[in-house]
Amino acid sequence: MALDQPTHTQTEFGSLPDWDLSALYSAPDAPEFARDMDWLDQECKAFAADYEGKLASLNADAMLDCVHRYEKIDMVAGRIMSYAGLRYYQNTVDPSRAKFMSDAQDRVTVATTPLVFFTLEMNRIEDAAFEALLDANADLARFRTLFQRMRAMRPHQLSDELERFLHDQSTVGAAAWNRLFDETMAGLEFVVEGEDEPMGLEATLNLLTDPDRTRREAGARALAEVFSSNIKLFARVHNTLAKDKEIEDRWRKMPDPQTSRHLANHVEPEVVEALRNAVVAAYPRLSHRYYALKAKWLGLEKLEIWDRNAPLPMEAPRKIGWDEARDTVMDAFTGFSPQLADLTEPFFTQGWIDAAVKPGKAPGAFAHPTVTDAHPFVMLNYLGKPRDVMTLAHELGHGVHQRLAAGQGELLASTPLTLAETASVFGEMLTFRKLLDKASSPTERKVLLAGKVEDMINTVVRQIAFYDFECKLHAARREGEMTPEDINALWMSVQAESLGPVFDFMEGYETFWSYIPHFVHSPFYVYAYAFGDGLVNALYAAYEAAPEGFQDKYFAMLKAGGSKHHKELLAPFGLDASDPAFWDKGLAMIEGFIDELEAMED
Repeated sequence: MALDQPTHTQTEFGSLPDWDLSALYSAPDAPEFARDMDWLDQECKAFAADYEGKLASLNADAMLDCVHRYEKIDMVAGRIMSYAGLRYYQNTVDPSRAKFMSDAQDRVTVATTPLVFFTLEMNRIEDAAFEALLDANADLARFRTLFQRMRAMRPHQLSDELERFLHDQSTVGAAAWNRLFDETMAGLEFVVEGEDEPMGLEATLNLLTDPDRTRREAGARALAEVFSSNIKLFARVHNTLAKDKEIEDRWRKMPDPQTSRHLANHVEPEVVEALRNAVVAAYPRLSHRYYALKAKWLGLEKLEIWDRNAPLPMEAPRKIGWDEARDTVMDAFTGFSPQLADLTEPFFTQGWIDAAVKPGKAPGAFAHPTVTDAHPFVMLNYLGKPRDVMTLAHELGHGVHQRLAAGQGELLASTPLTLAETASVFGEMLTFRKLLDKASSPTERKVLLAGKVEDMINTVVRQIAFYDFECKLHAARREGEMTPEDINALWMSVQAESLGPVFDFMEGYETFWSYIPHFVHSPFYVYAYAFGDGLVNALYAAYEAAPEGFQDKYFAMLKAGGSKHHKELLAPFGLDASDPAFWDKGLAMIEGFIDELEAMED
């Protein structure tokens, strides 16, 4: 039996940890995996036999028992799919891993089909009867927010038969197109001028931050060439997924393509609209102004797209070893609270991080919460850049949030996306402030400030531009099939507006929408990043203004997971995201950093 052994990968940045997935299962052929699969088959059938057609007649105690059984099923299914998914992300081009994940997904989908009745029947219970159940049992009332989210879908619910059909059909619908996208991306090779060997996506994207402008351009042109040669496939993926969503939205009577995401996030459309409008109105004060400064620093009249994330000429290029990256983040977290550092430590010591770039490994970075009776896993593609240190801080922030929220149990731990970025962006801010305090010269401070502004622009301006692109794409798809050229034009319309007049765009850049995974995996997810950044900027301002007792309130917010609405979670800090002026506070912090950079020019 082949075990997934805890290991390290030796790199130029030191010994980088690999995942030890044994907290989930010891191996794909572990008897526990087969046992859980069998249990899931039997328990889902037993649950349906015990409760289908009877939910409305349950008293509060019986309803609580029902919810606990449902939660256990959710946990076992989550454990199975977390394990299969994480193994797949380690090597997405390994056919055996892809087959293992696909087979697991098929079997879990079939096993859980009998559960479709649960949400439908819960939502048919009248409001007064439902409130009486919650009033009768405090333990059941703990799930109030979950039920509110569930019942928000009442107007959009289909018949039991249709809901079962959609559930069954999911593995060959959107999920199949997701896999096609992932496997295509993982298998792409980029021939970069001046490089001896073809490169993968992650390494080629990394060239866009190279100090050498020639290498940056070579990387950008290689990306454009490969994206362009595959653009028909990517257009097919996006056309199909957008149409799939439009059909389901139409059947569910969703007023617009964004509604389902807002409902899932438990956030009001007008709050997202206020965020979007505040950011778009701030483009000239933020990205346009900053990139004009950057062009001046680089000695250029115009910036090309390969200059957007270029290091500054006054920045001494250096690679940051893994040990230094870990110490930097841990020092920053300890400075805020020893408890935060204690919660972070096991990620480094227990095989909870997979850090090295490896052939076939999924690109990007994430923190996967898995299930509440295990622990999260962080994935990175660490290449020793200063931004990689910030990414480490970001994903560890997620991981700590997921650990703290686990106390809520499987059904309440998951945080709506609007608040899911809070701890991650806060972790980045702590790390940045620590580095800024240690800056030994005005030049070092300038480099740090510029790096943070660029990260914030990428998190706020770029993600809202992404959101606008998705809104335009889904609206256009409702009018008919889109050619690759149609999608390219939508992409360029938001890029020019958000980045500003200092940019020229090379031929081929119009295809760069094609590699953004969020458009494929999580439509309209991207505004959560801007939401999180604006929220954290306001939170950090509150921390600086009144540090006494802030940590306790902060940890209480993270522990709440998805058990409370954002209004309730932010109230102890005197913040309200539904106030349009709220977003201007967050954007003012970015503006203040740019003011300081401009003042350094005088």
